[in-house]
Amino acid sequence: MRLGAAPAHILTAGGEPLFGRYAGQAGGFDWGALAAPHARGAVWRRFHHKRWHYLALATPELFCGVAIVDLGWTSTAFAYAFDRRARRIAAEFSQDGLPGLSASLAPHAGGASRFRFLSKSIAIDCAAPGRHRLRVRGAGLEIDAECGPGPMPLLLAVGPAAGGSVHATQKSGGLPLSGQARCGARRFGLDGGVASFDYSNGLLARETAWRWASAHSLELGFNLQAGYFGAHENALWLDGQLYGLGAAQFDFQSGAPLAPWRVHTDDGLLDLHFTPEGARAQDKNLLIAASRYVQPIGTFSGWVRAGAGAPKRSVTQLAGVTEDHRSRW
Repeated sequence: MRLGAAPAHILTAGGEPLFGRYAGQAGGFDWGALAAPHARGAVWRRFHHKRWHYLALATPELFCGVAIVDLGWTSTAFAYAFDRRARRIAAEFSQDGLPGLSASLAPHAGGASRFRFLSKSIAIDCAAPGRHRLRVRGAGLEIDAECGPGPMPLLLAVGPAAGGSVHATQKSGGLPLSGQARCGARRFGLDGGVASFDYSNGLLARETAWRWASAHSLELGFNLQAGYFGAHENALWLDGQLYGLGAAQFDFQSGAPLAPWRVHTDDGLLDLHFTPEGARAQDKNLLIAASRYVQPIGTFSGWVRAGAGAPKRSVTQLAGVTEDHRSRW
C-alpha cells in the first residue's frame, strides 16, 4: 500500500492522535496536548516520555551507529564504528548523562539534538532542509559527516504503544553520505556511503521490548519492527516511493545472534535472509532501570515487492542491522 501525505501535526486541534502511516515530515511532537483516553498526567509523562535520535552510516568498509536517548528522568548516548572487513568494533563509547543537563533532544525530525558528558559529545544538526550534519567525539572515535537530502520521502508513523499510551516515529530512507571517521589512528572515508536516521518520541511502558531490522541503499530500503509498536512503522522504500508493510516475523536464535536470521512480512511483500558480520551488545542493570541490547551488523539478501501483484525486486548483500532489545526504563 502506497502511503499518503503526512499531516502538518500529529494531533488534531482537539488533541486526538492521527494514527496511521504517512509519507513526509510532521512538526513538533507535543504529547502534553493529548486528549482522553490517551492523555496522562504530568508526573506520569515525566517518567514514561522516551525520545531518541539515531543515525546509521554505512560504507563497504565501515558501519557506524550513533544515538542520543532521553529517558525522561535521565539520558544516555552511544556511538560505535564497526570495521566490516576486520569484522570487529573499531571504536565505541556508551555514556549515561546527568538528568536535565547532558542531553537535548530535537522536538521533531528536522531539529537539532545534543549530548555532552566530559570529553564525550554527539551533535546532530539539520544543516538545511533534508540535510543533516553529525559530529561525534569520544574514546578514540571521531565522526564528521553530512547526509541528505535523499530521493525518498520520510516515514511518519503514529500509533498506540502497548502498555503505554502513544508513540510516533520519523524514519528516513537512504541518504547520500559524505565525511570521515577516525578510529584511533585509522581514518575511514565515508564519501559515497549511505546514511539513514530514526527520530522516535512516545509515551512508553516501563517494560518495553522489540525486534528491529533496517537497511538502505539510495534506491531501496526497509524498516521492520515487532514488539511494543506492532506493525505501525513497517515500511518499504522503493524507487522513490514509500509503501506500508504488514506484520514482521523475526526468525533467529536469541542465544546466538550471529547465526543467520530470516525476516519476512505476513503480506508477502518482503522475505530476506540476514547474514551477520559482527555485533554490538550491551547489558545494563542499574537497579531502577535495565536493558539488554544486541545489534548485529551485516547484510540482507532476498526479495521485496511494492504490492501483491508487483514483480519481486532482488536484494543482494544490502548492508544494515537487526536488533533484539528489552528495556526496563
